[in-house]
Parts: sequence; C-alpha cells; structure tokens
Amino acid sequence: MTAVTASIDRRRECDVLCDHCRLPVPTGLVNPLAGHQFCCAGCEAVYEAVTGCGMDDYYRLRDAAGATLVPAQPGEAKFESFDSLGFQQIHVQSAGGLCSVDLFLEGVTCAACLWLIERLPRVVGGVVEARLSLRRATVRVTWQPEKVTLSQIAAVLDRFGYTPHPSRGRAREVAYRTEFRARLVKLGVAGAISGNLMLVGAAMYAGWFGGAGNMAPEYLQLFRIVSLVLGSVCLAWPGSEFFTNAWTACRSRTINLDVPIVLALMAGGLAGTANVFTGRGEVYFDSLSTLVFLLLIGRFLQFRQLRQAESSLDLLLSLMPSNCRVVMEDGQTVDMPAAALTIGSLVEVRPQEFIPADSTITRGRSEVDQALLTGESAHVKVDAGDEVFGGTKNGGGVIWLRVSRVGEESRIGQLMKLLERGLLEKPGIVRFADKVSVWFVLLVSVAALATFVWWARTDLPAAISHAVAMLIVTCPCVLGLATPVTIAMAMGQLARRDVLVKSGSVLERLACGGRLILDKTGTLTTGQMTVVDFVGCPEVWPSISEIERRSNHPVAIALARHRIESERTNGSQSRWDVTERGDGGVSATSPEGAVLIGNRSFLERNGVCGNGAAWGEEIETAEREHEAAGHTVVLVAMDGRTCALIALRDELRSGTGEAIEHLRAAGFRPEICSGDAQGAVDRVASQLGVALVLARGGVSPEGKLSVLRESAGMGVVMVGDGVNDAAALAAAGVGIAVQGGAEAALAAADVYIARPGLEPLIDLVDTARRTMRVIRGNFAISLSYNVLAGGLAACGFMNPLVAAILMPLSSATVLSVAAFAMRGRRSGKNQSGGIR
Repeated sequence: MTAVTASIDRRRECDVLCDHCRLPVPTGLVNPLAGHQFCCAGCEAVYEAVTGCGMDDYYRLRDAAGATLVPAQPGEAKFESFDSLGFQQIHVQSAGGLCSVDLFLEGVTCAACLWLIERLPRVVGGVVEARLSLRRATVRVTWQPEKVTLSQIAAVLDRFGYTPHPSRGRAREVAYRTEFRARLVKLGVAGAISGNLMLVGAAMYAGWFGGAGNMAPEYLQLFRIVSLVLGSVCLAWPGSEFFTNAWTACRSRTINLDVPIVLALMAGGLAGTANVFTGRGEVYFDSLSTLVFLLLIGRFLQFRQLRQAESSLDLLLSLMPSNCRVVMEDGQTVDMPAAALTIGSLVEVRPQEFIPADSTITRGRSEVDQALLTGESAHVKVDAGDEVFGGTKNGGGVIWLRVSRVGEESRIGQLMKLLERGLLEKPGIVRFADKVSVWFVLLVSVAALATFVWWARTDLPAAISHAVAMLIVTCPCVLGLATPVTIAMAMGQLARRDVLVKSGSVLERLACGGRLILDKTGTLTTGQMTVVDFVGCPEVWPSISEIERRSNHPVAIALARHRIESERTNGSQSRWDVTERGDGGVSATSPEGAVLIGNRSFLERNGVCGNGAAWGEEIETAEREHEAAGHTVVLVAMDGRTCALIALRDELRSGTGEAIEHLRAAGFRPEICSGDAQGAVDRVASQLGVALVLARGGVSPEGKLSVLRESAGMGVVMVGDGVNDAAALAAAGVGIAVQGGAEAALAAADVYIARPGLEPLIDLVDTARRTMRVIRGNFAISLSYNVLAGGLAACGFMNPLVAAILMPLSSATVLSVAAFAMRGRRSGKNQSGGIR
C-alpha cells in the first residue's frame, strides 16, 4: 500500500488556477489563447456576471487577502473520504507505482458516456487510463498517486455529471435505486408534457385544416404560448441529460451521440420560440417533446437491460445464498443475511442448501457438490477439519462451518475478479463501431448544415424543419449500442448453459475459424478410465492408490478407484509427500523412497534409466502391445527403476464424431495434441477421421506450447485442461479449459466449460458466429436506414414529428431484431441447464 498511502491528503500542484474560485484547472480545460482560465462553465458565467456589473474590486480584494486564504474545494471535499486510508485499503489496488480503483457511476446510459469517460486522461493530469464497463456502469481508473488524488478524479467525474460511488457494497445499490427513480420520474414528466402538447397541436392543426376562420387568432396564439411553456419545461428538465452529455463531450473535445440530438433540440426550440413571438410558421415543441419522451423511453429500457442482463458474473453471484443460519454462543441458530457474515462466524448448513462462504467444517460430515469450482462431477466426501467453499451445495448431513474467507477473498470472489477484468476489455468490433459512430455524427452534422443552406435560399422555415428532421432521424444511437448489447446477450446465454466467457473478444475470434487443437483425455473421451492390465510388483498398488487419490486427473482417479480396498488397508494416508508435476505424471517421496508415476517420457525426463531387472522384459512387451491396442500406458518407477505398468482404456464420448464434423463445417481444422501415448492418440484420431499427421501423442505441456507457436496468430483455438495446459491455453488465440478448477482455468484460458464433451464447444462456436452475423446485420440495417431516412429529410419529405417517432423506433427495431436473433436459436441438446 506504499503508493496508496503516499497519495492520501496530497494535492496536485498546478500552475493554472481558476480566475474565479482559485481551484486548479484540469489540463484538458486549459486554453492557452484565453486571457482567463476557468475550471468549469459555472465559474466562467459567474466571473462574466461579476465583471460585467463593474464589480472587479471583488477579485482585487480577494487577491489581496490571498496570502493567507485557503481556497474552498467543495468538489474534492465531497469525495474527501476517497483519500482515507480505510477506503483505499478496501477499494484501491496498487502495483508498479500506479493505483487503480473501480467506481460505480450514476448517469451512465449509452456509448456516448463511454466515449466521454474513457477520455478522462485527457482532462486530468496523472490519470493513466479509464476503462468503462457500460453494462455495469463501472469505471476502472488507473492513476499516478504522486500527481493526482482520487478525490480530485472523483470531483471531475462528478462535474461531468457522473457521480462516483464505491463499486461494491450498499452504496452501489442505493445509487442504482436512486437513479432508477429519477429516470422514472423524468420519463413520467416527459410523457405527460408530450401528451398534452400533442392535444394542443391537434387543436391547432384542426383549426388550420378547417380554415383560418374556425379559430380566433387570440386562441391560436394562446395555444402557441402554451406549447412554448410546456416545451421549454420538457427541454429544460427531462431533456437536460442530453444537453449535459453533449456539453461535457464538447468540453473534453470529443463528439458523442447526443451532439446531433442537442443540435436538433436547440434548432427546433429556437425556431419554434421565434415563430411563437412572430405569430407565423410552425411550432415544433410537440415534435421535440415527443422526441425527448421516446428517447427517454429507449434509454430507460437500455438502463434496465444493461443492469439486468444476465452475465457470467451475475450467475456466479446467484450461487451464493442470500440468507444463512448463524450459530450463537448458546447453540441456537439465527437467520441472518449472508452478506453480514464475518471471518470466524459459525454457520449451520442443512442438506440441499448452499454453503454461504469459504469455511472449515467443525462438526458433522457430508458430501459436497463442487463441480463448478473443481471440475469434479462426483460429490466430494467431507469431514470435520475439511475446507468447503461458498457457492457449493451440501448434499449430505447437517454440518457446522467456521467461516474463513468472505466476499472477494473467497474462491467465487476470485473467480468474479477474473471475469470482471475480461468484461472491461473492449472487443475490436466494438472499437470499430465507436469509430464509425464518431465519423457518422460528423457526417450527419455537415449534411444537416448543407440541407439548411440549400433550403434557406427559398424558404427559411422549411430549411429549419428539414435540417431538424435530418438531425433527429439520423441519430446513430444504434451503431453505438447494438454491438455491446448483442455481445452481452451472447455472453449471458452461454453462461446460462455452463460456458463462462471471459471477454467479448473471444466471440469475435471464434467466429473466424482456424486451427482447433484438442486434448484427448476428458475432452474427446469420457475421462472415465478403467484399468485393463497390470504388470509388475503387486506390492506397489497401495502406494499408487494413496498417491493418486490426491490428484483430479482422469488417470489418477481411475488408479485411485481401482484399488480402493488396498488403500484402506494401507494404514496411514499421510506418509507420502506428493507433487503433481503437470508434465505427464506425479512424484512422491517418503522415508521408504521416491516414486514416479507417469508416461514413458515423464520418467525419462526425471532420470529413470530403465526397467527393473525382475520385470524388464515383461513390462517392455506389455507396453508395446497396449500402445498398439490404443490403450493408455502408465509406468511406475521406484528409486530410479521401472517396477510396474498399468494399462487403461478410455472410451470415445458419444456424439464426438458428429461434433468434429460440425466444427469442420464451421471453418476449423481439428487436431489432437495429448500427453497420452501415440498409439492411444492414433486410435482416437482414426475413429474421428483426423489425419494421423495431425494427431500428436506423448506431448508435454512445453511441447504443446511449441505446437501453438508453430502458427503464431489469433486463429489458433486450444481446448485442454485448465491447470496442466495453462501455458498452452494462455498462448492460444482462444484458450478453452474443460477440466480443473474454474479459477485456474480462467486465469490462463479465455473460456471455461463446466459441462463435459464437445457439445458446449459447438454451442460456443455457433453462438459466436451468430453474434457476429447479428452485429454485421445491425451495421447494414442501421446504415441503410440512416441513408434512406436522411435522404428523405434532406429532400423535404419528412417533418420533425415523423422523424421524432422514427428515430427511437428504428433503434428499438434493431435491438429487438438482435434480441430475437440471439434468442431464437440455441445449439445443443441441454438448454434447460444453467451454472448449476
């Protein structure tokens, strides 16, 4: 925490101070050509008012006392607690001289907010990076603590209109509920004003259609004034968020999606006001209020959708029970929220209930289902003294637990951290959409200006009407919103089917096809291996069983289960010091000697010089025969000499052949790369129609890494064990882990599959391809609509009212099409499952 504590109570030295409030001016707001500098528009307005009234003496007197005057800092004072040691110990991470924090922001609505917030480094000196998760309205800020404090950063975000809160805890939920109510109130007010203005407009239109004599001029003018008053209220309050977003974007020297909306509102409002006072021309406030109302509806729905979209992170949170039973000192149990648990709490968990936190069993014995966290489908027997994890399910008797880790320190918490980092990554297709939207906004603004100039030569009211209609109808909101929403929906659907995707970039890469490198055991085969032969000294079986029971590898499980009775009669189960090497076997030591268990290459790499004298020829003969038959061969060496051979058989999973053909049709070239013997790999390759030249056996984890490096690039997909193949998974363009713990899997891989077989992989690939098709379709539909609608507006075939109705309807249509396309088809047979 050295870098963190160094930032506490430190204030950035700044040479440029605001001429009104004397606060430091953010770097991005300094105008070297201006005679006066201001930290915000409010200070500039007050300064101009004071000097304009001839009260310059105020500043002269203030400056005279400035030697002892400490300038007020209301913005930073509001967030002074962000600099406290307690806050930073809980929420701030420090590494390499930089600090980072996750903050929940009020007011985040769309891609326009994302563009503005991610330009924070341009405005605040010392900020290195700002990455916004639009779905969670959470920004990760990285800064240099010696140059700027967190309270200063928070104050700038607040001035931009995005009040920051700690991203975790009750404050975030309170802020969400407050923003939800505020949006609902604004939506209701806008709807009421829009409805009344439509009635007023209907009365005026009826008078016009029936002839000028049907409505007295004084009543017509009254209706126009009513429209002006109600329309001004609608623009000033419910529509204020568009003006705020556009203004903050301009202050940061960027252009967002609200800029053309604000231009349309300002142009229509000014023209309508002028027409009211001159008594001629159209009053645009009915169209403008309808536009504000429909836009607020769209943003309210987006706000709800982005917060409620089921993601892998939200599904993991659902594993944790909301309530639990805490055992009091007198032995009685009291129901309490699981969030109130602390380290050391004593909890009672009954059968079929979820464990609320990482704990140690103090009383009772049971069986626990922890498939998500460990990859083991069978229930694990636990007894007093064993550790259990939050989110797992108690499948046996009543147990008492002593809580050891809560919140982010738990295994589920660590897994959520890994997923959260990936969610902050912006896929290339989203970055492309952002760039296209920026240029499209510029193009629309220029086109609207050209339309105004063209029509103004002959008809000024028509010029205003057509330009406003173009600005309204061509707003490219869907370009910035449809892409991230589609990706979020795809990731949520996959998570509900037990496929955890770390980043949306994975879907983009999977849709392109390429090399597909598959591990054999547990992926192509059932992983339920059975022992078919044993050659060698039978006295080593108890030791083999005891050593292998500590591993989760399919071979180890088969060996441990085969001689479970001999393990029970072996006495002590703790005399072996076992190390799972991750390169083809395990090693163990005890006072009796050293044991190596693994394939031939593993033994040779660890100095085993040959077979034991008593079993040498028999073991060599059996090894050749079983490898020719496609069996998995495991050798056992004690004190540097081979003393036993075990042959195992693993059957191909049902439907694997069809899955391989499906993946070929999707543009992948399947290959097999396994640590198993070459004969066993060749047998599986022949059954699946994979060319033997693409089937490699006896490959170590380092060898798999070399295979991946043969074709560097993003077009290599690796499917393997989340622990043993960590290096290869990390090096692949897309690493997919199907075995081992989810934490280890997601630390190295991009995807973790909690279901066995290749069916989830088909589901993943099909979803990725469908997602990219939907995104490309959204681009085509949106651009075609904007070109057509913009052309109609420029040619005078569309008025602002029609444009106000069409623009949000077009966005809603594209989003609805995306939702239908993503939900309309689901690959795979098991569609009812979820994370559980």
